Amino acid sequence: MTDRPKALVTGASRGVGAAVARALAPTHDILLGGRDEAALAALSAELPGSRPWPVELTRVTAADVEDVGRLDVLVHSAGVSVLGRIADTPAEVWLRTMEVNVVAVAELTRLLLPALRAAGGHVVCINSGSGQRANPDWASYAASKFALKAFADALRLEEPALRVTTVYPGRTATDMQRGVRAYEGGEFEPEKYLKPETVARAVLAVVTAGPDAHLTELTLRPRGGPVN
Repeated sequence: MTDRPKALVTGASRGVGAAVARALAPTHDILLGGRDEAALAALSAELPGSRPWPVELTRVTAADVEDVGRLDVLVHSAGVSVLGRIADTPAEVWLRTMEVNVVAVAELTRLLLPALRAAGGHVVCINSGSGQRANPDWASYAASKFALKAFADALRLEEPALRVTTVYPGRTATDMQRGVRAYEGGEFEPEKYLKPETVARAVLAVVTAGPDAHLTELTLRPRGGPVN
């Protein structure tokens, strides 16, 4: 790592997280967070100034972040979604969804607050259109994303020296979207969805908006594509 600004991106092994890492890499040293060590290693080889940070986010500890003395940007991109009717969704699905999408985010942020405070850093939460509107079959996922918004709002007020941004992408052409379309019984049509790189460029714009700017929320929807 160098004296350049440092960023940590979770979910960096694929999809939006990998795209965000690529977008930040020209200006930031990147810690690539995720569970797929092979994918992280491959991405790190592609991005000078980056290194893998393999971790199970639901079991992260202070020891995992002890060498992060200063952190300029923390991007929470990891997440899970399990769709289903409320009547068919057992407690373990709710617990796992909340654990990954909310509790792990809160705990990693808590552990990294000293490093973020040292840099006057920026926390970016990749949320979802489901964090603005709950639809049938999306209850557990939407609840987790509404909770993620609440977390970001509270963090912004509690840590005024930091910038905290929630980004709400609509449907994005990722593996998660493939699973969603399979559940819905429809075709995966990437041309109708946002590209991960488009979401990443939005994150880059948020992070580089200037020291006098605090963009608190940003909503993206596919042009001409589905609203939800």
